[in-house]
Amino acid sequence: MNIELRHLRYFIAVAEELHFGRAAEKLHISQPPLSQQIQILEEQLGAQLLERNNRNVRLTQAGAQFLKEAWAIIHQVNQAAERAGVSSGGNRGVEHRFYLVCTLCKARVAWPVTISSALSRRSYPDAGDQHQTANCPLLDGKLDLGVMRNNPLPDMLHHQLLLHEPMVAVVHEEHPLASAPAGRISIQHLAQEPFVFFAREVGTALYDEVLTLLKKYGITPYITQEVGEAMTIIGLVSAGLGVSLLPASFCRIRVDGVKYLSLQQDDAISEMWVSHRQRPLNTAAQTLITLMLASSTKNMCV
Repeated sequence: MNIELRHLRYFIAVAEELHFGRAAEKLHISQPPLSQQIQILEEQLGAQLLERNNRNVRLTQAGAQFLKEAWAIIHQVNQAAERAGVSSGGNRGVEHRFYLVCTLCKARVAWPVTISSALSRRSYPDAGDQHQTANCPLLDGKLDLGVMRNNPLPDMLHHQLLLHEPMVAVVHEEHPLASAPAGRISIQHLAQEPFVFFAREVGTALYDEVLTLLKKYGITPYITQEVGEAMTIIGLVSAGLGVSLLPASFCRIRVDGVKYLSLQQDDAISEMWVSHRQRPLNTAAQTLITLMLASSTKNMCV
């Protein structure tokens, strides 16, 4: 097996865009070589990662799992390069870590690429980015920025809205609800359904956010499976083991057997915020916020 990092980066770009033309443009290569390299990757793995037809590109279940692994590998390589640079004096001064709290949502897919390329392009050698999945220690000044869902947001931090998006129901394509007119249901239709969701100890704000929303409409979910990542939730729905609720940005993750349904309730929304301490930001952190706000304005869900 001879898989190179470029194969992973090519696959991630196609998985992000779900379009070979746009992915090729992002990678600054032509489309035929990109398609060829993805085919080589699939042959090396012995698995179909993408389902292609004349209308669209979708991730297969194997592709969704491999996307998660590919991101992890790229992240590890970037961290190793950063550590080597620090050891050799390549990064000067204090390392500033940007804390991105989300689990394979649109932010995690799009923003880290923007962050890394933008900070490098603007020659900020002291800036690094660190992606974690726990509550960030912003208050004690160890980290510059935090990106989070609707946790109770501390008053002593400054918050800016990045994303405002509806929640969607995640169901199996053969579930009776999947045939709802216009792909739109009431949240009350989920009242008697087995739920697949995050475990409370994972610490994601979506746990409390979704349970609060369900409680508002008199629903106590029957949670049959508790997991640590949204990708696992979607995979379990694909296997017919239950339904779930997730922010609409997860609709970009195309997995065989899964259908996303909009909700009739206007208050079924989720928000994402960038937060920092009430103090002047360094240049790299301020540049990052500017880039993220510009990106979120283009991708705002209403």
